[in-house]
Amino acid sequence: MSSPHELRLMVHKSPLPFDVSGHSSVSLCHADLSQPGTLPLACAGIACIVHFAGVLFAPRPEKFLPLTNVGFVKNLVEAAKTAGVRRFILVSFPQVEGETSPDRPATGRLDATSSVIHFRTRREAEQHLFETCRDAAITPVVFRSGMVYGNGIKMIEGARWMLRHRLMAVWRGPTWTHLIALPDFLAALQAAIERDNVAGIYQVCDDAPLTLQDFLDRLATCCNCPRPWRLPAWMFHLAGACCEAAALLFQIPAPLNRDIVKAGMTSCVADNSRMKHDLLPVLSYPNFEEGKELLSL
Repeated sequence: MSSPHELRLMVHKSPLPFDVSGHSSVSLCHADLSQPGTLPLACAGIACIVHFAGVLFAPRPEKFLPLTNVGFVKNLVEAAKTAGVRRFILVSFPQVEGETSPDRPATGRLDATSSVIHFRTRREAEQHLFETCRDAAITPVVFRSGMVYGNGIKMIEGARWMLRHRLMAVWRGPTWTHLIALPDFLAALQAAIERDNVAGIYQVCDDAPLTLQDFLDRLATCCNCPRPWRLPAWMFHLAGACCEAAALLFQIPAPLNRDIVKAGMTSCVADNSRMKHDLLPVLSYPNFEEGKELLSL
């Protein structure tokens, strides 16, 4: 691996899905975002932090998300300040602004809110980052990223598996979603790390939002699979509640919970003009029709 950067990857319990031992510019550091005392070593000598860690598949999100989405960020920002980190990039979601659409896209507001706990707590983390960095030497950057697609992305691989086994279903009512191809996301992220004039909120999305239903139908075509079942919305809310109850009863992970279902049903369209001006003027994959080739490599 040839890179102008040295990467330090923070890991907690789960091992990385790839081997970094042969890459001299990559190192590992074990730390726990819930334990502030473990973070100084992870931050020492670091110029820029990219944070997107969290917990998703667990019951009772109203209990754990304030800790994982807000508390983790507070702990890491405090350690970054002490260590003299110069830039902190928080990966977030356009849905923190609530429901958006092609005629009312997300624009980078901080005063909007959402009824979805996952998005609401992420916005609280954004606010904390900006407030804390106001009088510090850290430049705060928020990446409100659309759904990243490409080979190896867990959500995409999970959807493929479900499509192949005829287990994929989606609600009937249209839900807008905004995508970003993995190479474009990484290119935008590299620009945010390297360029001096980058600060604030960026909507990191491609040029062509589409409905979630249309995306899944196109993904099925790419996989040579039947299209997903169309079911009433109430069935997904019921499935989320049942999965959450079973996870609480048997103390196991919850592949769904009520908040994940609400998050999935939140329409998302974002104005990416600031991203294109500051980070990525030309997208390699401006829409899914051009980007779907990534899924067959």
